[in-house]
Amino acid sequence: MIHTEDQIYIQKVLQGDTQSFTVLVDKYKDLVFTIAMRMLKNRDEAEEAAQDIFIKVYKSLPKFQGNSKFSTWVYKIAYHTCLDVLKKYKKETLAVSLENYKGNEVSELESVFHVLVQQEQQELIQKCLAILPYEESILLTLYYYEEQSLEEIARVLNISSNNAKVKLFRSRKKLETILRMQLPTEIIENYERRNK
Repeated sequence: MIHTEDQIYIQKVLQGDTQSFTVLVDKYKDLVFTIAMRMLKNRDEAEEAAQDIFIKVYKSLPKFQGNSKFSTWVYKIAYHTCLDVLKKYKKETLAVSLENYKGNEVSELESVFHVLVQQEQQELIQKCLAILPYEESILLTLYYYEEQSLEEIARVLNISSNNAKVKLFRSRKKLETILRMQLPTEIIENYERRNK
């Protein structure tokens, strides 16, 4: 097991220092809440789910073996807790039809991502990610914002690495469609001019 900063705090918690758990909560609360919001699409439910997630993390700490990063383990608990909430309430999620795709290269999406980041348009990206079905939104969030590998994402979503790769490709395509509908025309035109 790699001795990481997280592991130091985990050991302190396991030895009875419950205050050390607040360090872990502070470190992961934003992403846990983001996952809950993406999946549940309701702030109150997401806040309640985030609390439940950290209770589960706390109670399950003795079971954490260190076979994956602690962050991956937390994201997996968050994902499955929110899935349980969705199953309980049988929520419908908004889906973007595959038929809406244009045959553009996936690399274009990555370039659009970089243009948006450079032009401080994170809010627009977040709104577009929120439109995606929760699994795709989380997959893209973990891959681009949390820089999780496909293997780590596969563990979180309980799927194979190859399946994660395919889902990432499809999620990028869906996000590309949404971004093209949401982006200001001048950004798209500038991007297309530069890439001719």
